[in-house]
Amino acid sequence: MPTTKQARKQSVSVSRGARKRDEDTGTEVGEGADDWNQSKATVRPPDQLELTEAELKEEFTRILTANNPHAPQNIVRYSFKEGTYKPIGFVNQLAVHFSQVGNLIPKDSDEGRRQDYRNELVAGSQESVKLVVSETEAAEEEEEPKEPGTETGSQTDMPATETAEKVIEEEFMAPVQPKERKLTNQFNFSERASQTLNNPLRDRECQMEPPPRANFSATANQWEIYDSYMDELEKLEKTKEKEKTKTPVAKKPGKMTSRKLTSMESQSDDITKVTQAAKIVERMVNQNTYDDVAQDFKYYEDAADEYRDQEGTLLPLWKFQNDKAKRLAVTALSWNPKYNDLFAVGHGSYDFMKQSRGMLLLYSMKNPSFPEYIFSSESGIMCLDMHVDHPYLVVVGHYDGNVAIYNLKKPHSQPCFRSSAKSGKHTDPVWQVKWQKDDMDHNLNFFSVSSDGRIVSWTLVKSELVHTDVIKLKVEGSTTEIPEGLQLHTVGCGTAFDFHREIDYLFLVGTEEGKIYKCSKAYSSQFLDTYDAHNMAVDAVTWNPYHTKIFMSCSSDWTVKIWDHTVKTPMFIYDLNSAVGDVAWAPYSSTVFAAVTTDGKAHVFDLAINKYEAICNQPVVAKKKNKITHVKFNPIYPIIIVGDDRGHIICLKLSPNLRKMPKEKKGQEVQKGPAVEIAKLDKLLNLVREVKTKI
Repeated sequence: MPTTKQARKQSVSVSRGARKRDEDTGTEVGEGADDWNQSKATVRPPDQLELTEAELKEEFTRILTANNPHAPQNIVRYSFKEGTYKPIGFVNQLAVHFSQVGNLIPKDSDEGRRQDYRNELVAGSQESVKLVVSETEAAEEEEEPKEPGTETGSQTDMPATETAEKVIEEEFMAPVQPKERKLTNQFNFSERASQTLNNPLRDRECQMEPPPRANFSATANQWEIYDSYMDELEKLEKTKEKEKTKTPVAKKPGKMTSRKLTSMESQSDDITKVTQAAKIVERMVNQNTYDDVAQDFKYYEDAADEYRDQEGTLLPLWKFQNDKAKRLAVTALSWNPKYNDLFAVGHGSYDFMKQSRGMLLLYSMKNPSFPEYIFSSESGIMCLDMHVDHPYLVVVGHYDGNVAIYNLKKPHSQPCFRSSAKSGKHTDPVWQVKWQKDDMDHNLNFFSVSSDGRIVSWTLVKSELVHTDVIKLKVEGSTTEIPEGLQLHTVGCGTAFDFHREIDYLFLVGTEEGKIYKCSKAYSSQFLDTYDAHNMAVDAVTWNPYHTKIFMSCSSDWTVKIWDHTVKTPMFIYDLNSAVGDVAWAPYSSTVFAAVTTDGKAHVFDLAINKYEAICNQPVVAKKKNKITHVKFNPIYPIIIVGDDRGHIICLKLSPNLRKMPKEKKGQEVQKGPAVEIAKLDKLLNLVREVKTKI
């Protein structure tokens, strides 16, 4: 046994030595062995600086910072809190050069323990394989000495060196089989599965009491059907009688309950039940359709006003029109005093040769596509007014001289009250109507002015209109004597009037002759004062909403004049180069007013900013042929409505420069209110008065 082991070791060493000698003889190591030791020539670029030793040895200290030099410093983002774009102070300085997604698992986790256990199993199986191999080798070595004759004979035939070389060659030539490894996914995908429990479905049931049922049976004979129809007719006649006897002034609880009952009976029809829901749906659809206009109305402010020199603009919003009133001019506009989105429009014709029907339409800004109420009349409507305390009552004046009152609570198109030839109607067109305070008996009353020279007070007494002539207009100095000794007076044709805000009995009347009369309800024979205002017919006259002494007038002679009623000469005169159809004071300022002209332009003035000319001149109609007839300010929102002679009403928003409020000073509160507005206008009037006294 020991002799064989020694012989095997000698053969292995001999074979290794022979192999080394063969490798040494086969390879030529001497060639090129000292090439690396040769001197290397440095190659310099032609533009390299030649530095001295001192310069080369000089040290430059550089401080490395964590700031990224390529990081942008001018990033601007929108701040929703402050509503502006703001620069960002902190910028991320981290620069990532290399990143790789890993899949490390903590050792303490369940997955880590499983992997350790798996590795131990693999290592244990490899060791067991090695043990089996070593045992088989030992068994072979033990079997070899059992046949000494054959082994000695074979060993004597083959030299020891050759056998050793063959064994080594077999070891080197045998291919090493690598362990089979599972290929991992390059996209970091791990196959994992989990099974979750589905929540059990729950059935819920509830038991309710069934609705009560009743069996009804009856025989319908001809006389029963007849009796039921007769009962229905009696009910209708009773409701008509109640409506006739009722007046809108009465507020007794018995009548209110009866009114509720009648309204409930009238709404019993299925169609009336759907109308409210249909109206809401229609408004929702319109709100989606005109969403951009609604957004402009609510939020848009013209930013260009900051760069304009105290000038403003008008932004067109909604356009209201109806096919039935297509060829009728807008003759009157009035906002509802209670509902700020509702306004009334009167349609008629100013042309004497083209008189036809008239229409009263009420539009809401919530539904620009179709009017809320439609009333038609045989004669054209020339003026209208809505009651302050009873916003559902609308009084209108017709071209044929009649006046009528419409009740919006009653859907039928006929007016509740209407004048007639017997009840003292005007003989000429009614140019303006105005509601006044209730009389001593708490009856509603209003005034009207007409071209026949009469100013009439109308009172609602029970179910009829009672008229009283307040004053008859006469042209001063136009009396002519007839041979019989009688005197004839030329009648003054009234075109516009307005009542004082504080002094109830005081009012102004404008005439076709261009004069303005200051009148009193107490005196019917003479005027308190006369102003030679214009050279043509006065189209509108209106008191200032803040200052009790100031009023304004406009005329077809192209002028707008502002007056102090204690002075016979105008304070301000503005020439607008076209016939002025209407003027209106702004409700938010004593110095702002708007005027519209027949050339299709709207003019907005602010006396506090510019006393000499308008701060906004803007055409607001699509075609130059269209003449603007009326203008009205909304009492709350910064918008105006204008109407033209083609039946169109356009809503316009005032830009910030047209509704400037006093600026806030540091440490001081901004004073607001009527007193401030009166003082602002007084300051301007005092300047004008001083100039006039000097002249």
